[in-house]
Amino acid sequence: MKGTEPTVEEIRRRLQEAGAREFAVLERSLVADTRKGVRAAVETARRRIEAEQAERARLEGLYAYERSLAEERGGHVVVGLDEVGRGPLAGPLAVGAVVLPDTPRIEGLNDSKQVKPEARERMAVQVKSCAVAWTVQYVEVDVIDAVGMTASLVTAFRRALAAIEEAGVHPDVVLLDGNPLHMDDREVNVVKGDCRCASIAAASIVAKADRDALMCRLAKEYPAYGFEAHKGYASPEHIEAIRRHGLTPVHRVTFCTSFMQATLF
Repeated sequence: MKGTEPTVEEIRRRLQEAGAREFAVLERSLVADTRKGVRAAVETARRRIEAEQAERARLEGLYAYERSLAEERGGHVVVGLDEVGRGPLAGPLAVGAVVLPDTPRIEGLNDSKQVKPEARERMAVQVKSCAVAWTVQYVEVDVIDAVGMTASLVTAFRRALAAIEEAGVHPDVVLLDGNPLHMDDREVNVVKGDCRCASIAAASIVAKADRDALMCRLAKEYPAYGFEAHKGYASPEHIEAIRRHGLTPVHRVTFCTSFMQATLF
């Protein structure tokens, strides 16, 4: 009888909670239901299921691609490395290194720039808890000013790899995001690696989360500069603060000479 039909709200709730298999059954059972609310709920659920399936495929691709890179070179243990903080006017360069197990998979894992800050912080905790090994290594501003960014990157990557090996993990393959650095014979360079390889994405996440936290601590030491907001990058507000207050010891002098005279506290 018509009075025994589930309400639109009941159907919507079931569709919201349904997995892919249950949705397929529900969708078939609702083919003849012409109520607008039901049709809209079915379409919403279909889009959700498709998005979830696409995300699972994307995540599987992150892990599968780096497995294939390792297998091509006859190896199994992969470490991913990525840098954060190449371009800021203030704060150190950070390099993360992560060796991930194949399971558990880290849901939502992606290039740190594609992950919202609150999710990134939670994900960094998850990476650290499940990783076979991880580290974040820094190169401070005085070194960056003295030797330049390319040499600083090589230093940071080597420190990160050394820290992983000191933890007792010896990678067969060293995956780097971007261009070759020629810092290790095991080096494999992956363009846009932070959105193609799970371990590089994880390294990006932990490096970004740790460096952001460091910049927030520095904001308390130097409250006039707004480090908590821009994390040391060249925002208009940051540049104006430098012009007004001068440079701090955590500024990269060589990065700031184009718009002011270097004045240290």
